[in-house]
Amino acid sequence: MNNDRHGISVGVERIDHEYVLMFKAKGHLTHQDYLALTPKLESALKTVGSENIKMVADIKELNGWDIRAAWDDLKLGIKLRTNLGRVAIYGDKGWQELASKVGSLFIAGEVKQFTEYDDAIDWVTAAT
Repeated sequence: MNNDRHGISVGVERIDHEYVLMFKAKGHLTHQDYLALTPKLESALKTVGSENIKMVADIKELNGWDIRAAWDDLKLGIKLRTNLGRVAIYGDKGWQELASKVGSLFIAGEVKQFTEYDDAIDWVTAAT
């Protein structure tokens, strides 16, 4: 049996003395995945605050998006662009690094890609 697992999860993790928005995407994302994400993201943002948000985006298991989901992702980035302080992208595929660079054009804060999860956590929580 072939299970086509895909989706987005979002949560908040307390690391040392600060809250970090934790975002994980897997599989081939759809518009429905982004519709399901919206209320979860709004709830998480209430916890972390709305300025200088630190976020870890785990896209190691992400395979891509359908066209409408790609549009949803772009709109989400634009909506949050002035609120994001540091975004650590965790993934090890070449296209993910390129996607991170393109995404950084729409975000006011710092964006950096990592192939090691612990390095992503260390960087996003480092004093700025």
